[in-house]
Amino acid sequence: MFRRSKQESTATESLVVKEGGKGRPTPTRREAEAAAKARAKVPRTRKELAQAQRQARMESSQQVRSAMKTGDERYLMPRDKGPVRRFIRDYVDARFSIVELMIPLLIVTMVLGYSGNPDLRSMGNTLLLGTLLLVIVDLLLLRRRVRKEIARRFPGEPLKGTTYYTVTRAMQMKFMRMPKSKVKIGQELPEHYS
Repeated sequence: MFRRSKQESTATESLVVKEGGKGRPTPTRREAEAAAKARAKVPRTRKELAQAQRQARMESSQQVRSAMKTGDERYLMPRDKGPVRRFIRDYVDARFSIVELMIPLLIVTMVLGYSGNPDLRSMGNTLLLGTLLLVIVDLLLLRRRVRKEIARRFPGEPLKGTTYYTVTRAMQMKFMRMPKSKVKIGQELPEHYS
């Protein structure tokens, strides 16, 4: 009447976790063999093979997308890897550029162009041309400053491809940049990137 049954005693014994153990029970032989068969199962038809490849591509692209948002170096594309590229991203993201004003100015010039008044239309064209010239001057100055900083911070690193990377990053609106920016405008950058 007051005795323990065998099932209760085995249940309490199996709940005891060994120090330094793996925290889960060892699978039975049948479970281990079934898991191995499931992993080793080769698709038999072209449809199954295509589905498996599509699933693998989807998982890989999801991993890359999440890395682009978080900035995880392991899964970034080769063009974004390395301390020099990370420095370029941070340098471009930490400054305010005229490109940020491009879309509002384009809207203003479009409104002025469709106003019907020739004077307003010519003012809109002048504003657009002036903005484009300012953007070009800003990008040239940015290129010069970035190359100078890379030569100072990373002596001996090749400068090939840094101009293109800098300009393409700077031409995007800040909220559209990938990998996502990790610094705020005006933030002081660290001296060393590893």
